[in-house]
Amino acid sequence: MEEIRDFIRSRQKMNLLIVAANIAVFLVLSILGDTEDTQFMLAHGAEFAPYVVQGEYYRLATSMFLHFGINHLFSNMLVLIFLGDTLEQCVGKARYLLIYLGGGIFGNVVSAWFALRTRDFAVSAGASGAVFAVIGALIFLVIRGKGKLGDYSGQRLILMAVLSVLQGLTAGGVDNCAHIGGIAAGFVLAFLLCGRRRQKSV
Repeated sequence: MEEIRDFIRSRQKMNLLIVAANIAVFLVLSILGDTEDTQFMLAHGAEFAPYVVQGEYYRLATSMFLHFGINHLFSNMLVLIFLGDTLEQCVGKARYLLIYLGGGIFGNVVSAWFALRTRDFAVSAGASGAVFAVIGALIFLVIRGKGKLGDYSGQRLILMAVLSVLQGLTAGGVDNCAHIGGIAAGFVLAFLLCGRRRQKSV
């Protein structure tokens, strides 16, 4: 238990708050119903493109804090607890929050736009668009720094993103449009927010 407490104390506060919020939402919804039930998730804020264009724009944000089952939650939070911590340490709390939320929302916008174009509608939820925004921002910081960022090299981060996208392409029920939109938005937001600022060392 002491090791767990030390680990939590060592984490960046904004990222830890985001992880805690995702877990809290999952626990509450698990008490209220079945988080793997599509209709239940739709009723509690999951994204569905036809509903979004009808004016329920809040779904672009609320869906980022919903997860289809414990495995979905665990996989996203496991990546976020480490990569998000690194990004927040580099750019600070406010810019980290903007990148996370902005990238996640943009990823969902791309997802909804693609669904409307293809008429392939699905209920989607999860923090992965925002997680990919974190990866995109880290890639920008590595490129700007012309090398490594803490324990992460540009090649390692790009490989991680490519493998994640490929995994999504070969697995069912994965919103790759949100992933691609998220990583692009994270890269651009990092450029706009941090391009002319000197990053903190990690």
